[in-house]
Amino acid sequence: GCRAPRNSIEMTRPLWQLSACEMSEGLRARRFLAIEIMESVTGRVRALNGHLNAIVSDYTEQALIDAKAADAAAASGGAMGPLHGVPVTIKTNIDVSGTPTPNGLPVFKDLIAPDDSPVVRNLRRAGAIVIGRTNTPELSMRATTDNPLHGRTRNPWDEAASPGGSSGGASAAAAAGFGPIHHGNDIGGSLRFPAFTCGLATVKPTLGRIPAFNPSALAERGLMSQLMSVQGAICREVRDVRLATRVMTEGDARDPWWVPVPFDGSPIENPVTVAVTRESHGYPIHADILAGIDRAAEYLSDAGYHVVEVKTPSILSAAQSWFSVLGHELQTLLLPVAQEHGSQTIQDIFAHYARIGDVIDAESYRTGIAERTAMTREWNLFLDQYPLVLSPFLMRPTYPWDYDARGFDACADLFRSAIYSTGVNYLSLPAGVVPIGLIDDLPAGVQLIGRRYREDLILDAMESIEQRVGVLVQRLWERETRD
Repeated sequence: GCRAPRNSIEMTRPLWQLSACEMSEGLRARRFLAIEIMESVTGRVRALNGHLNAIVSDYTEQALIDAKAADAAAASGGAMGPLHGVPVTIKTNIDVSGTPTPNGLPVFKDLIAPDDSPVVRNLRRAGAIVIGRTNTPELSMRATTDNPLHGRTRNPWDEAASPGGSSGGASAAAAAGFGPIHHGNDIGGSLRFPAFTCGLATVKPTLGRIPAFNPSALAERGLMSQLMSVQGAICREVRDVRLATRVMTEGDARDPWWVPVPFDGSPIENPVTVAVTRESHGYPIHADILAGIDRAAEYLSDAGYHVVEVKTPSILSAAQSWFSVLGHELQTLLLPVAQEHGSQTIQDIFAHYARIGDVIDAESYRTGIAERTAMTREWNLFLDQYPLVLSPFLMRPTYPWDYDARGFDACADLFRSAIYSTGVNYLSLPAGVVPIGLIDDLPAGVQLIGRRYREDLILDAMESIEQRVGVLVQRLWERETRD
């Protein structure tokens, strides 16, 4: 799953800075040992995590033991998986056998998983070593990361800025250097918000690409939640997103939605056409976000893509339906949990969501699910002609850590700026976010939307942008050494 390394200077950098691809290649070539990687990464965690609060369950002691075992297995000629000895983190809202899955709520702090979720099983089978669990907001339903059980996660770029949510622990861990691969999930932007705010890369896969199931779950999720929620990885480098996503796609009989589609799709006609949209649907899109889209379009054109400005089907109607149709499920299934067990903050935010989306009744919910098919069909037909769409992700820069809790107007502003996030979830289409640079010294990114099950095309385009922008977090680490 790894492309050719961008450079061969890895030995001049601390091992915690290496990509998963560089770690895997170096371990196979016996240039270093898994225990050396793990000591470097755990040293970094112990130095910075106390302040950042990205990892809230620390498994580094066990990870050091596992790394020694990985070295022993390699030395005896055992098979090495694609992530042999590579440190990973897992978000606290999916199951890791024998450990709690609290999902940000104190009431679930002792909810012990009876088995690994499919993602954890797939990562472990590939040889990855879990070094800890990352923080998430209550019920994983905020665009920032703070909860009464574990507290607030800070953005390594600027602690006043949000690390994103709900996979904010994963993004803070990635940017800080706590290993190269960080699991997250996404029902409305929970992989892509954190990638945007922390200068990282991610792909929200197509529904059914990566199997999902929580053995600890007390009931099945609502239908729209099942159709919109996906698992994925947040990484510093696009090639690691490709590697991690490929590993996570192994099938699991526990997920009836999983689809056995090859990860690398059939070649399509060159040059690949990219439709560019700057349509803000009335939101006052930030000038630097527009400039970032222009730069990304130029980089793709230089890389050989056929880049055209085209009017896409509406993303606004899909985003509005996210709040109104999914909102029906949130109000009937999640709100009672938030009201009984959640903080006043999460209860207020659920109330904001209900106002943003004008939550519908059960009959309109059924109609909404039917109408979703027509919306998805319209986008499928468009993507049949234009295999990729370059769009804004957030139409505003990275926001303060508590912005969504500052009242209805702030929460509504954030989500109106994010219609290209929630709308894509509503359509169950794959989309990636890749850094495009800094706005006011904070990270910003652009989004690439693709055909169903063509994450490979999205990743190719993301790599073309990354080759020009560079790996953004390296600027953060350079700043750290200067300071």
